[in-house]
Amino acid sequence: MEESQIQMERLDPETEFLLSKRQTGNEWELFKENVRPLKRGRKVELLNDALKSHNDNQLKKSLLENRRRLIEAIDENKGEDPLQPWLECIKWVQESFPMGGDYSGLVVIYEQCVRTFWHSDRYKDDLRYLKVWLEYAENCGDAEIIFSFLEANEIGKSHAVYYISYALHLESKNKMKLANEFYNLGISRNAQPVEKLKDAYRKFLARSMSRPKATDEDTMEKHLPARSFGTLLSRGENRMLTTKNTDLVRKNVRPDRAHATPLAIYKDSSIVDHQPDTLKTDLNSWRTLGARAERNKENSAIPTKWTTYKVPQRPGSITGGAAASACIEVFVDEECEEMHKKNDEGVNSSILQLRHGDGRDLKKETELLRENPLRNFPSNSLPR
Repeated sequence: MEESQIQMERLDPETEFLLSKRQTGNEWELFKENVRPLKRGRKVELLNDALKSHNDNQLKKSLLENRRRLIEAIDENKGEDPLQPWLECIKWVQESFPMGGDYSGLVVIYEQCVRTFWHSDRYKDDLRYLKVWLEYAENCGDAEIIFSFLEANEIGKSHAVYYISYALHLESKNKMKLANEFYNLGISRNAQPVEKLKDAYRKFLARSMSRPKATDEDTMEKHLPARSFGTLLSRGENRMLTTKNTDLVRKNVRPDRAHATPLAIYKDSSIVDHQPDTLKTDLNSWRTLGARAERNKENSAIPTKWTTYKVPQRPGSITGGAAASACIEVFVDEECEEMHKKNDEGVNSSILQLRHGDGRDLKKETELLRENPLRNFPSNSLPR
């Protein structure tokens, strides 16, 4: 027995798993390309159980049921820290849905959490609440509107991670000047920990110094007007764009070619002399435009009144069947009607959106939030 235990200790983890004959333990090897990384890391045991549940329909239903219970516990919570149940629910969803995606409902939970406490002075300087905002910004298409909202409502302004995240976002958008100003703003406000902020600022300066300088072509591309595919520029913009392009071409022309003689175009005079007379007259006819009446002959028709024209009717009496027919009854879904009634009564929307949003509704809501993260916020709270 002692020899067998010594041999098991010397074996590598893969061989030990094969000898143990366990049913779970290698699911992460099959799906690790689709698992979203977390900054705090993941436990392999929880990750294997979560991945196994996504392959089993019965376990997947129990997973959705557990998520629903956690959302209900949030609404029923009456503790001293209302934010804590939200954080526990977010952590559970991140571990139970390692692949993320619209099916997890994580973006909807992020949005409902930040919308619940955005007006509370208690959580404006809470680091936990700020991290929820930053995670929500990472899952949205345009995070700049979220950072503008945080700046306008003074949320998280005493923490260095807020300025670092915003500056990194601006740097990814190639807005180096604004990123530099935001680093200096955080240092002037003495955001904590200030040493972490200064260290990130020094790394930013090193990256900005190593960046290649913008050439004339790059600056030309930045000044081009932004427009969608298929649209036309106005006359002024088109003339300005042509002038800029001409100047850029002149700058890029080599000096030896700038003063070169123009290229002479060869013209065969023998072909013109041997042309028939009819062709010469046809060519000469295009050189004169003619009188105004001849040019506008297509528009010489005299307009008449269309109000005097009557559409011929079919013979026979007009029946009033269409007017006398019964009204079409509009179908109303009972579940949707109940949901709207509960929303009008002031019930929290967290349970409703996730209970009824296990399918297409949840996916649609997630897509809308990624396009416009503040779509459910009141208009007076939005940055101007």
